[in-house]
Amino acid sequence: MSIGSWIRTFPLIQYLLVWAQDIFVSILRTGPVPQHVAFVMDGNRRFARRCKLEVREGHSAGFESLAHILEMCYQVGIKTVTVYAFSIENFKRPPVEVDALMEIARTKLLQIIHHGDLADRFGISIRVLGQRSMIPSDVLAAIDKATEMTKHNTTAILNICFPYTSRDDIATAMRDIVQQSEKHELDPATIDEYMLEQHMFTKDCPPLDILVRTSGVERLSDFMLWQSHQDCVVEFVDVLWPEFEPWRFGSLLLKWSRNKAVEYRKQEMEQDQKIL
Repeated sequence: MSIGSWIRTFPLIQYLLVWAQDIFVSILRTGPVPQHVAFVMDGNRRFARRCKLEVREGHSAGFESLAHILEMCYQVGIKTVTVYAFSIENFKRPPVEVDALMEIARTKLLQIIHHGDLADRFGISIRVLGQRSMIPSDVLAAIDKATEMTKHNTTAILNICFPYTSRDDIATAMRDIVQQSEKHELDPATIDEYMLEQHMFTKDCPPLDILVRTSGVERLSDFMLWQSHQDCVVEFVDVLWPEFEPWRFGSLLLKWSRNKAVEYRKQEMEQDQKIL
């Protein structure tokens, strides 16, 4: 355990950290707040190697980090969070690691079912986006229970991309459109960007505002390629996911909020000039 981690075990330090985070959240809530944030949770394996842990323990640490980040997201007022939990490409990893990831996913989903404090407190609807046919039956059962348990929540959304790739998302949407066209349920001449979006896994979500990737790797790795266009801000953070603490994420939100406030003010000034 590092000195910093050891210090944080003291009750007074824990209290001060919670108090400081509450103040920080209150500040963030006063400015523009993104409605949709996505995360590429990269660095679990490197964290495990560096800390001389098993790969499974690295992924478990990553899930703990996710819980803290999600809490801040929903405290601030972000309505939709999308996380890249498992890529279709991850099936190429060693079977032992794939099985460990599946078991962690099943365990965490069961925790949500039996101890759904976070989902209940923030009214989170859990949705799993991806190819269900690739998911083992026991994990699929846990997914169905978690989604059923939270389907009536309407305040916020947690999208878990599992297993997922953006190219598959786009291809799946195109197949659905082609099938509808073959059944004469739509006119091919009406196919446009909006229609494609309405057939993608994220069709019911607001536009993506911020995409964060940890670990210092600067690529999207086939995650939300379509959704990260136009006004989406992409942030590459040079810290491993298990070490990505709420204050680091809060600093990204603060920067986004400040930039949006400047943008809104500029738009207002332009409107005022047009009126004059």
